[in-house]
Amino acid sequence: METLVVVGAGPGLGMGVARAFGLKGFRVGLIARTKGKLDILVSELAELGITAAAFPADIRDRDALAGALAAASDTLGPIDVLEYSPSPTGPITHAAQTTVESVTAQFELHVLGAVTAVGQVLPEMLTRGEGTLLLTTGVSSTVPAPFLANVGMAMAGLRNWAHTLHAELKPRGIHAATVTIASGVVPGGGEADPDAIGARYYSMYQQRNRAEEVIGDLNAFRSLVARTMGRGSSAVPISPAD
Repeated sequence: METLVVVGAGPGLGMGVARAFGLKGFRVGLIARTKGKLDILVSELAELGITAAAFPADIRDRDALAGALAAASDTLGPIDVLEYSPSPTGPITHAAQTTVESVTAQFELHVLGAVTAVGQVLPEMLTRGEGTLLLTTGVSSTVPAPFLANVGMAMAGLRNWAHTLHAELKPRGIHAATVTIASGVVPGGGEADPDAIGARYYSMYQQRNRAEEVIGDLNAFRSLVARTMGRGSSAVPISPAD
């Protein structure tokens, strides 16, 4: 059996990915801040016959995150697939109102958290000569959105890093890729349904030559940005996770 660990696990996207891999025979580790919520998710996976375990950690606490990943590896076996998809938290700022503090908060979550997680699992993957890193970003990583300015700065950095990892690690047997979520995550919402999204992640795991998967319509979001800013108003952020 192989092992998947979802960092930033929640009832939406995270569980869609967990079910997609778990039903293919993967053991599943779930990392997020709240133990009680994780225990509920583990129970739901167990009802499907999926071996799963919870490893609570605050993703912004780099030592705690590294420790949770080490515990997952000790408990479930070597991590074959790392999926990173925390939801944006903290203030989300317009471009002109962006501050050092608001950008730092998003970079700590999306970029430094991802660097920490990859840094914890990559050495063992390199030793084995195989492994998969799936780093999730939102639509603002690709389409500039003034009302998602600080989140977009962080996610654009994460997306860039995922592409560079793909180029550097592919010859060494490691598949690094990014999944860009350009829609909400909506149960029963067609391609936006968590299980449909999870299936796309599993497809990315299988198609090791691919560096990016886009879920949703980038052009539709570009039109939304144009309409929103033309009215001079704000919009509801589109999140990559739960």
